[in-house]
Amino acid sequence: MLVKTFKATDMSEALRMVKAEMGSDAMILSSRKERRKGILGIFSKPFFEVTAAIDPRPAPKPVPAPREKEERELTTKEEFQKSMLGPLARELRDLREKVEKLSTRENPPPVPFKAEVTAPKSGGDNGTGNIARTIPKEDMEELKQYLLNAIKVKEKPDVVPAAFPQHKAEPEDVKILDSELQGVERVLARLSGELREAGIEKDAVGPLLEHVRPMAEITDDQKELKLSLIDAFSSVIKTAGPLRMKKNGPRIIALVGPTGVGKTTTTAKLAAMYAMHKGAKVALVTTDNFRVGAFEQLKTYSKIMGVPLEIAVTSQDLAKATETHADKDLIIIDTAGRSPKDHGRLDELKALLDSGLDIEMHLCLSATTRDKELADAITNFSVLPISSLLFTKLDEAENLGSIVNTHHRCKLPLSYFTNGQMVPEDIVVATPRKLANLVMKENA
Repeated sequence: MLVKTFKATDMSEALRMVKAEMGSDAMILSSRKERRKGILGIFSKPFFEVTAAIDPRPAPKPVPAPREKEERELTTKEEFQKSMLGPLARELRDLREKVEKLSTRENPPPVPFKAEVTAPKSGGDNGTGNIARTIPKEDMEELKQYLLNAIKVKEKPDVVPAAFPQHKAEPEDVKILDSELQGVERVLARLSGELREAGIEKDAVGPLLEHVRPMAEITDDQKELKLSLIDAFSSVIKTAGPLRMKKNGPRIIALVGPTGVGKTTTTAKLAAMYAMHKGAKVALVTTDNFRVGAFEQLKTYSKIMGVPLEIAVTSQDLAKATETHADKDLIIIDTAGRSPKDHGRLDELKALLDSGLDIEMHLCLSATTRDKELADAITNFSVLPISSLLFTKLDEAENLGSIVNTHHRCKLPLSYFTNGQMVPEDIVVATPRKLANLVMKENA
């Protein structure tokens, strides 16, 4: 390191001397203000002393020969292409393939990307890592458009159904129809969107709107249209109504269905409804010897209600139990849950209930089940002579459009709805108006 001291009459002059001799890279080590010696210090003038240092400059490297320089540049370009452009090209190719697959399945294909990533000419990327400088301007615009389309395809949100009429956002098809249609068709399109948001499928919406059309031709008042829509449910939805007692002999019903839908609790609710509220003579029969505690649970309910309880393991046991209580008005049979996919168990249930008795079978289904699983359950349980559908757990479902969809597909009437665990309060007779109010959240 080279160290040198400079003296000047002022600081700025001293700094200029440092810069002139040692350059702008010099480091100031110290600076101080002094006075020159004079007679008793009189008439002496101050001066500034600055000490600076600098590292000697390294000797310049020899300029490589032209051929050596060319080989070095070539090596740099190859390394850059392998380390930066190669992976980028692969990522862009993979992204293009993924987006094309998505767009083929869901959306129109995005703008195709044809830009090729090439290694830069001499100088690489000048150490900046800016790969965009190596792609032509017109290809960069095409790349930007391609990536924008890819993001739109990847991030397209699913439509989240909301209960009618308190929906947060309208479906896209409703917005388009609102802008393109006028008059009656526009009103019906908006109602269609609200019903779809409530979980009702398009095929089930059509019959409802046909009943609303005459009112829509007269008025677009929302209150009147909602009342007309509730009336439309009465025309489209078929229900079994409450159980009516027979004059000669008991009415026998059996609750069947998948596991976990609440058949035993529903059995207790029906028994309490007719024994305690309607004064009917009721008897209970359980065939559930699979689930731990099933008999004890129903036995507890039977003691509270004061109704007899029988166990039937075979079809002969079932026939004997019904004969024992031939004097009753209503006999309710609680069966063990069966998986809709277990065809062997379903055949066993069919053999058990095929005792020559006139048994009315209600298929219990949970309102929280998806449409596809509901359809599969009805198809597989059709080995039994199902007379009506009984939907449970309405209080746990996000929306109740699945009930309308299921009824539209199978055409089976609806018998009862349960909406909680309280016995016997949380059960109601299924009616079209009740279903309409529940689906549309009107006075639910």
